[in-house]
Amino acid sequence: MDYQTARENMIESQLRTNKVTDEALLEAFGQVPRELFVPEARRGVAYVDEDITIGSGRHLMEPMVLARLLQAAAIEPGDVVLDVGAGTGYASAVAARLAATVVALESAEGLAAQANDRFQELGIDNAIVITGPLTEGYAKQAPYNVILLNGAVASLPEAIAGQLAESGRLVTVVKPDTGQGKATLAQCRGGHVSSRVIFDAATPRLAGFEPVAGFTF
Repeated sequence: MDYQTARENMIESQLRTNKVTDEALLEAFGQVPRELFVPEARRGVAYVDEDITIGSGRHLMEPMVLARLLQAAAIEPGDVVLDVGAGTGYASAVAARLAATVVALESAEGLAAQANDRFQELGIDNAIVITGPLTEGYAKQAPYNVILLNGAVASLPEAIAGQLAESGRLVTVVKPDTGQGKATLAQCRGGHVSSRVIFDAATPRLAGFEPVAGFTF
């Protein structure tokens, strides 16, 4: 398969046509071989416009959704980025083309090892893989200019949002127990975090961020 052509087609037909206009971001997507971040048996569908299962309950987010989230995050060259639920590291690899440093947080050791291998293979030296629980983020490296929650969450997690720097941006898909998922941009201003919906997205849930069960009588 001609992966380079598939990657170019993804950018032209999935990203540009869906309001992704940031040229630096489009270039970053063009530089990262998505096929290396999916199981070998699924490389033929690496560039389809849907979420791809990569094991351990993780998915590579649909390219358009990821691109629009990263565009809303407006990553700048000096930024420090936290990618929560990094999986095999695809989103981190894209972000690393734009940011100063990326912290790829993943709880599944096998996926974290794959992410580390991909970073080394591609010569990405400004992204570091941290293996640990996802729900509390990674306060040791905080504050972050950008936080990506790499999947849908029931609600914005306060513990992670609290790790934003002033003017920091958090992007994710908020998907309550029922209803359509909403891609959301949260921003920290004056120590307070506020959020707004930016588009609809049917993104799989990120394990550990499910709705909290209520009491029944």
